[in-house]
Order: sequence, then C-alpha cells, then structure tokens
Amino acid sequence: QVQLVESGGGLVQAGGSLRLSCAASGRTFSSYRRAWYRQAPGNQRELVARISTSDTTNYADSVKGRFTISRDNAKNTVVLQMNSLKPEDTAVYYCNTWPGVRFTWGQGTQVTVSS
Repeated sequence: QVQLVESGGGLVQAGGSLRLSCAASGRTFSSYRRAWYRQAPGNQRELVARISTSDTTNYADSVKGRFTISRDNAKNTVVLQMNSLKPEDTAVYYCNTWPGVRFTWGQGTQVTVSS
C-alpha cells in the first residue's frame, strides 16, 4: 500500500523559508513524475511545482523564483524548498504524482506565513 507522508511545515514570518519533505513508501517512485500541491481555506487544490523523471522542473507563476523542487530517488523523497515566503503561501501542502493524482493523498503539512 502506497503511503505519502509530508513534513516540514510550520509557522514562519513573511520573507522566511521552509523546507518541505515528502516520503513515499510502498512503491519505488523513480519512474513517476512528482509534484507538490497546496490548498488554502476555501480554495481548490492547486499545483505548485512538478519535477519529471529527468529532473526537469516547472512552477506555478505565483512561486516561480522562490520555490525549488527536487527529488532523491534513492530515498524515495521529494523536497520543496520555499524561500521569500508570503502570507498568500499559507495553505496545506501535499505531494503526489503528476499529471494525474495516482495515489491517496497524505495528511499534508500546514504552512502558515504571518505578515
């Protein structure tokens, strides 16, 4: 059974940084394109960043230049480095595959950015 576990969230002031990590178990994820999503209260879940099997990355315009996605296939993890955080980045962050969500969502990790 595949399990996705996100961690690293927290409360940070605007301009600060956080490093999110997503550990996957139950399957080798090296053949999957992976992504980070987020959902703010009252909003739909949105794609934040994605990374291909060849490490090509792509970002939502709202986070471009501030967030960096990377993957470690040996550890079956994907990381989201978030810098210059803004209050509008406040959301629950989730990882999964892209395109299309192939696995059950994890519990996510809460990121709260204060102004």
